[in-house]
Amino acid sequence: MLTFSVNNKTFRPVSNVENGDVGEGTVFHYFQDGDIIQADYAGGDVVMGHLVGKVLPSGQLQFAYHHVNAAGEVMAGQCLSTPELLPDGRLRFHEAWQWLTGDRSKGTSVIEEV
Repeated sequence: MLTFSVNNKTFRPVSNVENGDVGEGTVFHYFQDGDIIQADYAGGDVVMGHLVGKVLPSGQLQFAYHHVNAAGEVMAGQCLSTPELLPDGRLRFHEAWQWLTGDRSKGTSVIEEV
């Protein structure tokens, strides 16, 4: 299991699928207290967002998120993020998510520590 902390770290998307709101301009700022995580995010098609969750014993992050997008819609979903340690020591997360609002579709994305 990969041991890490996301406290006070910033992440940006590397890739996302078409049905996601997160894009190149979105920035995530994470905080961690023990196994509890939270993040604020905004930029691109996301006006303002927040996520909250926990680090699982496997090292994955499990969280729920909500945001207001550029169209003025309130969106919510859930995500399971799998960490990868990059050769330069930064973190990359491979995310599998699902909308809990709208069309309830699923998708994948990748974010990396800046």
